[in-house]
Amino acid sequence: MPKPKAPTEEARARPIDGAVQGDDARYDRTLRPKTFDDYIGQTKHKENLKVFVEAARRRGEPLDHLLLCGPPGLGKTTLAQILAHEMGVQLHMTNGPVVEHKGALAGLLTKLAPNDILFIDEVHRLNPVVEESLYPAMEDFRIDVMTGEGAFASAIQIQLHPFTLVGATTRTGMLTAPLFSRFGHVVRLDFYPVEELAKIVARSAGLLEVRCEPDAATEIARRARGTPRIANRLLRRVRDFAEVLGTGQIDARTAIGACERLEVDAAGFDEMDRRLLKIIIEDYDGGPVGVETLAAALGEPRDTIEDVYEPYLLQQGFLGRTPRGRIATRKAYEHLGKKEPKRQGPGQGGLFE
Repeated sequence: MPKPKAPTEEARARPIDGAVQGDDARYDRTLRPKTFDDYIGQTKHKENLKVFVEAARRRGEPLDHLLLCGPPGLGKTTLAQILAHEMGVQLHMTNGPVVEHKGALAGLLTKLAPNDILFIDEVHRLNPVVEESLYPAMEDFRIDVMTGEGAFASAIQIQLHPFTLVGATTRTGMLTAPLFSRFGHVVRLDFYPVEELAKIVARSAGLLEVRCEPDAATEIARRARGTPRIANRLLRRVRDFAEVLGTGQIDARTAIGACERLEVDAAGFDEMDRRLLKIIIEDYDGGPVGVETLAAALGEPRDTIEDVYEPYLLQQGFLGRTPRGRIATRKAYEHLGKKEPKRQGPGQGGLFE
């Protein structure tokens, strides 16, 4: 399988990208909730996890292995930290590509205390050899280590303390079936509604010691693409404009003006989102148009189109995928103020019906 191309610098620098950028990591630590009570949103999953934690604590056992999946910025790492805090155990964090060989995995596992949590981000990117070594650790709390070479090789079984593996992934489909089946519970995080994001913005504003009016928090939340990390990033950028060009207080007018200067519109689209939709509508009559053609027109790799630009447009119903290519939906025409065409061609007649 060919290695996917990395997103371009322009794609990574988007203010509405859910991946970690710039000083996000530093502010994430500051703004991150520490307990379930402080955690806003994902109510269904939060209530279930509360039950699992309480049951495990009463029995004195580790939590069952958990898989957290969903787009970047929705709170997977935050949930792992909250689970460790609520369980009263240590959290050990690493990244899938970092665990390059069995020795590194053995080093991580042997230092775990009873009931500790090992958090592996991007768990779908584990080395296949490392992944296979992880199976007995997850099932029987042991790891097999080979010593010697050739005829003198022998396997030593190292017993591990009972622990919980919490895996996080943005690509559930890339997990192998054997690894996926060993997780006892899967948490699929959803995009946040505007109301919950507004609460997150208000809470973060309080932690940053900046006054943010409720309608301003709603304006920021509306542009955050359902993602807390983006909401917090926009809040920090709006705060900069409020402090330099205003009174330091964030009102709706300041929030809207700052987002306009960042080229983030009311739907949470930036210039690249609008450009992609305009190419489909203006240059290709609304589509269908192939992804390779779109990639050439935008000057971006195909992987960037599919992994960075398309997911939110598809999820919000502004873009459609057909066997013949991408199409712009009625919502896209309405958002851009374009007149909808009359579809009479074969296979296209019901596009807006």
